Amino acid sequence: MDEINQIAVEKRLLILREEHRDLDIAIGQLAEGAHHDQLRLGRMKKRKLALKDEILYLESQLVPDIIA
Repeated sequence: MDEINQIAVEKRLLILREEHRDLDIAIGQLAEGAHHDQLRLGRMKKRKLALKDEILYLESQLVPDIIA
């Protein structure tokens, strides 16, 4: 991976991690409420998992291939 692509991936990772963290906080607050919206909560959790998958994929792109 060249340096320009690596920088772009690292920027994208920062954005995704921030969104993941924000969703985690929002899910916690919504779940604490007495009358929380199950559908909205489910969608938020699904989005959070999708973000985690994308984060893991991008992190794997940053790890150099090692030939054993």
